[in-house]
Amino acid sequence: MAPFVSFDGEVILTEKVDGTNSRIIILPDGNYVLGSREELLFAKGDLIGNPALGIVDALHSVADLLPQPEHNIIVVYLELYGGKVTAASKQYTAKQSIAWRLFDIAVITDITMLFTKSVQQLASWRDNGGQTFLDEDQLKKASIDFGFELTPRLATVEALPVSIEETYEFLKALLPKTLLALDEGAGGRGEGIVARTFSRSTIAKIRFEDYERHAKRRQ
Repeated sequence: MAPFVSFDGEVILTEKVDGTNSRIIILPDGNYVLGSREELLFAKGDLIGNPALGIVDALHSVADLLPQPEHNIIVVYLELYGGKVTAASKQYTAKQSIAWRLFDIAVITDITMLFTKSVQQLASWRDNGGQTFLDEDQLKKASIDFGFELTPRLATVEALPVSIEETYEFLKALLPKTLLALDEGAGGRGEGIVARTFSRSTIAKIRFEDYERHAKRRQ
């Protein structure tokens, strides 16, 4: 099981999507770059893109329509799901349909810094909170501006269950089936939920798989 995470204040609960993390990096000169969690796969104007995970095929035409920032770099984080993206894709679609949901946006204001620091310095900057992520209210506004649907908002609570058993029961009651099914033949099983504070200072993932594995061990 993952370690216990303590939350301070209201907690937003959203459906966790079993897909692949995708990035659209929007540059102020009108260009953009598409990437997965680990790699950059395609830049605007490329004749050949990396087909990994179907990200480029799914999102390059979407990226062409996004508004251009005036001064900053905007990084849009999407969860791409369905198709043959993961083993759980059948839970969302029986027809290999593809869809995506917005779950985060980061803003980089000091662009020159990206070209003056070493790779090690940039990695340290990133790992220690150098990027500015939008809070919940800003993210909702940005989703409208960019034309993306957010991951489903399930509830806002003052506190979460503490014990493993209570949390598992809470998870089953909150997400009896996915809200992201793309067609009637979808399996319908959700992966779990993401719990986060409004400011995004604390984030935790609560997955069915983890709690079911624990229950089997107890038996």
